[in-house]
Amino acid sequence: MEEFTYRKLRVYQQSKKLVLVIYDLLKYFPKEENYALCDQLRRAVISIPSNIAEGISRASHKEQVHFLEISFGSLNEVMCQIEIANELGIISQENLLLVEDYYKLISQMLSGLRRSIIEGHA
Repeated sequence: MEEFTYRKLRVYQQSKKLVLVIYDLLKYFPKEENYALCDQLRRAVISIPSNIAEGISRASHKEQVHFLEISFGSLNEVMCQIEIANELGIISQENLLLVEDYYKLISQMLSGLRRSIIEGHA
């Protein structure tokens, strides 16, 4: 197996970009959210590329798919938390839409990668 194969995946690259976007947005969150919403967002967004990397390295196709599903769950968690931050007036509608664009792109890519693993090894 080739080392660091996950780095070549566009979904991995885009999910890392989303990490940077979220970390940039977190700079504007109120201090009282540091140990609540901010920590939760950090954990969730980092989980997306981390689980892609871990899953792709697995030999079992079932495990690969499982880790991609965890990434998708974390992506949904990030979107939910960003929606809440927007409703609380912490982030703007523009920033919500920016994250939503990443959400759409990454979720499509995760679905496509999942499908290719399942169909390629059925």
